[in-house]
Amino acid sequence: MDAAWGGALLLSQKYRDRLEGLERADSVTLDFHKHFFQTISCGAFLLRDTAHFDLMRTHADYLNPVEDDRDGFPNLVAKSLQTTRRFDALKLWMSLRSIGTTRYAELIDQAIDLANAVAKRIEESSSFELVSRSQLSSVLFRVHRPLCGADWDALHSHLAQILLDRGIANLGVTRSAGRIALKMTLLNSRTILADIDILLATIDMLADVYLMELG
Repeated sequence: MDAAWGGALLLSQKYRDRLEGLERADSVTLDFHKHFFQTISCGAFLLRDTAHFDLMRTHADYLNPVEDDRDGFPNLVAKSLQTTRRFDALKLWMSLRSIGTTRYAELIDQAIDLANAVAKRIEESSSFELVSRSQLSSVLFRVHRPLCGADWDALHSHLAQILLDRGIANLGVTRSAGRIALKMTLLNSRTILADIDILLATIDMLADVYLMELG
């Protein structure tokens, strides 16, 4: 199961039920550099049957010569899908030791609560259209302009680029059901709804400027 993004809900007290059925998975991937707030990279691959990890121990003379085990040399090849790697788990361990699972859960729930509030703002706005309801802390939305024949792909790509160039925000550009959309991912615990209101107002203004320039 790909729980790379949503796996953090394991710590949530409020939204953990969204992972119902996870316990039946044979394998689970987790990206701690997403909703666990770690720097890139930090991830894990979990298997129900530990015997399946033996697949990583496939022998190759250039990679894990049998002499290494015989002579007592440490061999990291069989410890990771990436063969050699940094001790990235240390970051997660230090975060858990520092703030604990309770505070972690609060940060995760806070991000999802904010995403829900942002989705509600967009639904209530005449300037925007909510593309899909958020399940985690990402919100997909589009600029809405009635009877406008503009190139919507170009418009949304332009908005994302100018926001990035000006250091205002980093929004993704994606597609949902074949339709271009902006993706707002909310992870910074210092972000509040008032900040998003300012961002949406900026996007609204930039969209008007772009459309006026098109004539």
